[in-house]
Amino acid sequence: MICIDSVTKSYSGKTVVDKVSTTIPAGGVTSIIGPNGAGKSTLLSMISRLIPMDSGAVSIAGLDIGRTPSKDLAKSMAILRQENHITMRLRVRDLVGFGRFPHSGGHPTSVDEDHILAAMDQMGLGEMADRFLDELSGGQRQRAYIAMVLAQDTDYLLLDEPLNNLDMKHSVEMMRMIRRLANELGKTVVIVIHDINFASCYSDNILAMREGALVHQGTPAEIMRVEVLRDVYDIDIRIEEIDGNRIGVYFA
Repeated sequence: MICIDSVTKSYSGKTVVDKVSTTIPAGGVTSIIGPNGAGKSTLLSMISRLIPMDSGAVSIAGLDIGRTPSKDLAKSMAILRQENHITMRLRVRDLVGFGRFPHSGGHPTSVDEDHILAAMDQMGLGEMADRFLDELSGGQRQRAYIAMVLAQDTDYLLLDEPLNNLDMKHSVEMMRMIRRLANELGKTVVIVIHDINFASCYSDNILAMREGALVHQGTPAEIMRVEVLRDVYDIDIRIEEIDGNRIGVYFA
């Protein structure tokens, strides 16, 4: 499990994550939702050690992220950043191969190659393996970065806005893939996501943040309620049940 204890972060005197404490169970999909500026990506970045905490502590599968060597942590946890900038001109195959570095140390074996090929196949990138990243659309590049994370083959996946640049078809395929990773491979997947309906339909657990605080946590049935969503987003969102899923109607 992921244990988060009083995690806090401030920038220029403004608190963006305010003493958040919670436990994310092992296995399944946990979504972090909330309005812009709620602190979702900052919290995920601290959990993944991309940015330092001002105070508090986080452990993943019993590993204190503040004390565990990066090489060991990278074998348990893989991270997709919200923004990815690589200055080198890379082919898709080479980018995905970076995900194997914690295991291969830069000397990939046949096992590493199998993971690379499997990750590209999962993301529908097989025919693009030798294309350069700058030749791809935004959605194709996003799938390549996610393939890199999958190739790392960790028990914990932390994905910040995995649906960025994806159209409706590929967004649905991505969420189905995330669900399969949890159901079939026993992965623990934590995602920051804006679409509350994707969170409702594909998550086991939802964390709802507002103004740096964790204001609600529960199952989709517990979070997808008019009064809860009003407290999170400050608007009335009608809830409809479709095929057993609770859907928020917020465009009217």
